[in-house]
Amino acid sequence: MNPEPTTVLRCGDRAVAHYTTRPAPAPDHSPRPYLHPVTTLAGRPVTETVPADHPHHLGVGVAVPDVAGHNFWGGRTFVRDRGPVALDNHGVQRHDGFELCDPDGFVAELTWTAGGERLLREHRTVAATALTGTAWALDLTFSLTNVSGRDLSIGSPATNGRPGAAYGGFFWRAPKEATAPVVFGAGAAGEGAGADGSRPDGSGADGEEAVHGARADWVALAGEGWTLVFAGATARTREDPWFVRAAEYPGVGSSLAHDERLPVAAGETFVRRVVTVVADGRLDRDEAAALVRKAVTS
Repeated sequence: MNPEPTTVLRCGDRAVAHYTTRPAPAPDHSPRPYLHPVTTLAGRPVTETVPADHPHHLGVGVAVPDVAGHNFWGGRTFVRDRGPVALDNHGVQRHDGFELCDPDGFVAELTWTAGGERLLREHRTVAATALTGTAWALDLTFSLTNVSGRDLSIGSPATNGRPGAAYGGFFWRAPKEATAPVVFGAGAAGEGAGADGSRPDGSGADGEEAVHGARADWVALAGEGWTLVFAGATARTREDPWFVRAAEYPGVGSSLAHDERLPVAAGETFVRRVVTVVADGRLDRDEAAALVRKAVTS
């Protein structure tokens, strides 16, 4: 079997991520390009792929469980009044090629297909930026255009009847360790938060329950010798609540369809941008906020 083609992403002289362009997982994993392994500057892995608990989790990428009824997330589909059901409805994200591919970033074109139909065209930009001697930032922007010729909508298990499960969009699967990572956030946007998400008194939200489903400028996972800080880098991105898991498995994503389905008219394009600080060591809230400011404005 030929190895899966990958592109190496570098921050300065260090390889910090590998991007698999044409993966070959099982069809029910919703094959899609992804970043893995992603590492800190010291070389510590901060992603996981095909884990035993959720074998359809593939490092860092864009995954959506319901695009007009097609599953681009992988695994079972949550069906209202039935629960999770194994359906033959999985889509594929095809890597069509690079518009630009430099050592520190790339611009890629993708097509989302399901059932023999082209549904979405994606323009994806990924870049690595040095922040300090122990931290760098992964900047990922995805632009999705409805090319189906008809109106579509994007949903999630939450919009299909499963409370608290509004996953779908940008998603980062972190490595599972002996203990669950610490979770903290900047505090909810619009509730006294500053431009960097901090509040005037320096306080924020702590714990999975407090951060999950919150609209905050940034949220953080801190594991064994690493910290990831996820920041919405545009006003529209910051409107999407965060999907956060720590106790069951470590993962963070944004919710395109949290309270209701996201309509995407024929020919319409929508854009989201998430910048993730990847740091060695355990950051506190002030350190996380300072690195977010530097990452988003750099």
